[in-house]
Amino acid sequence: MRLSGGSTYMKGAPKRYKAKDAPYAVGGNGGIIVSMKPKPYPKTSQQKKVAAAAKDCGIKSGISKSELMTKMKDCIPGKF
Repeated sequence: MRLSGGSTYMKGAPKRYKAKDAPYAVGGNGGIIVSMKPKPYPKTSQQKKVAAAAKDCGIKSGISKSELMTKMKDCIPGKF
């Protein structure tokens, strides 16, 4: 579930846990937790170069393995 605002969201609280050999349950927290969304990590220069090369060569998710192998063999080496 999302709260209004976009940078926060509600997530479930940790559940109580009871080990088989423990006399009682431990942990847990009643209710819900409102948390901030994690920020994306910045890409390194190498990741930026590879992403740009893949975009120029037309590599994207959903292409066939043979198509990917052909593009990796023919197009990518010329980009570096």
